[in-house]
Amino acid sequence: MNEAAIGVDVRSRVIGFLWQHVLLFLSLFVMTAGVALCVRSALGSSVISTIPYVMTEAGSASMAPGLTIGQYTYLMNFVLVLAQIAVLRRRFEAVQLFQLVIGFAFGWLLDVNMGFTDGLVGEGLLSQIMAQLAGCTILGIGIAFEVRCGSVTMPGEGMPVALTRVTRLPFPKAKIIVDISLVVIAVVLGYGFFGRWMGNVVGVGTLFAMFYVGLVVKMVAPRIGWFDRVLSFRPGMRRVVYGLLRYLGNRNS
Repeated sequence: MNEAAIGVDVRSRVIGFLWQHVLLFLSLFVMTAGVALCVRSALGSSVISTIPYVMTEAGSASMAPGLTIGQYTYLMNFVLVLAQIAVLRRRFEAVQLFQLVIGFAFGWLLDVNMGFTDGLVGEGLLSQIMAQLAGCTILGIGIAFEVRCGSVTMPGEGMPVALTRVTRLPFPKAKIIVDISLVVIAVVLGYGFFGRWMGNVVGVGTLFAMFYVGLVVKMVAPRIGWFDRVLSFRPGMRRVVYGLLRYLGNRNS
């Protein structure tokens, strides 16, 4: 292969990597929109946000650092990556450190969507139920696209993968163990900070999310084969810039 061909191949790989992660970023935005709606429902947040939600509530009561739910989510993802390193040791692959970048993006986008959903859920049980149902559905759809993007997993999925490699447990069982552990920790933190079970954090909505989100992913995943064509698309910068200039010219004319 000559130098020109190598250059073209490298450029194609770089563009493909960037495009893949643009789509991943959009998938994370959808996922965090679902998580934010579950939090706003006050019927119980999704599993991944239970611990950050308790810590944020404790921060608001001046019993913990006053970080946002997104910031606490990133810290939790950081701990989950450290736990993977402890479990896998030499078998931990350096590329999986990219989970930290994805975890940071997830936390930041969660804060963005918490802002977007502020005041969106009305008072009354029906509004709460609709918000929880919509949130879990959107979260499941986002997860299906996130998995299809084919990058490294989220730390919340990376931990059960690590357990599966070490213990040979099937992934679904390892996932259940991790999810239950996160929920139990959130309940314990609730009692530790507030002396009570925090139903708005770990409630019936949390149990619903644990089962329903997985069903949504199973329903959506087989129906988005078309997304592979979107992933294989290689946007050319010249075409993008030309289209942008043409659009701006039409608006100004």
